[in-house]
Amino acid sequence: MSLTKFTILVAEDDPNDAFFIQRAFQKTQLVHTLKVLEDGDAVIDYLSGIGEYADREQYPLPTLILLDIKLLRRSGLEVLEWIRQQPHLKRLLVIMLTSSDQDSDINLAYELGANSYLTKPIGIDNLQEMVNSINQYWLLLNKQPEIEQ
Repeated sequence: MSLTKFTILVAEDDPNDAFFIQRAFQKTQLVHTLKVLEDGDAVIDYLSGIGEYADREQYPLPTLILLDIKLLRRSGLEVLEWIRQQPHLKRLLVIMLTSSDQDSDINLAYELGANSYLTKPIGIDNLQEMVNSINQYWLLLNKQPEIEQ
């Protein structure tokens, strides 16, 4: 189990998928804080620290974003493109976590600057295994870039 606590932003419009992602983190006993948002505009507001997300103590910049492609208001790909255009956010670690396995989505996500592209696994056990892998590689082994607060 990781002793370091990170903030992970989960951008997921499907309440069931969001629930199972949260559940997988709980079942793997990871101590990270998950912030779950269901639409692309809310993700941008959160990252910008505006509106209800202005309090950085309550809504800190995430260490990692798990970003679904299909979001309300603004797609995950549009959010990713926006993130990479922001000088103070462009180093954020962004993993596309989506059900799409279309080559066009995969290629576009990498062209826009995704750090990784994962398709949502079927079953809670497989999701837990994926969450453990994400934790091990991206949060424990990987060296984190500096992100301006």
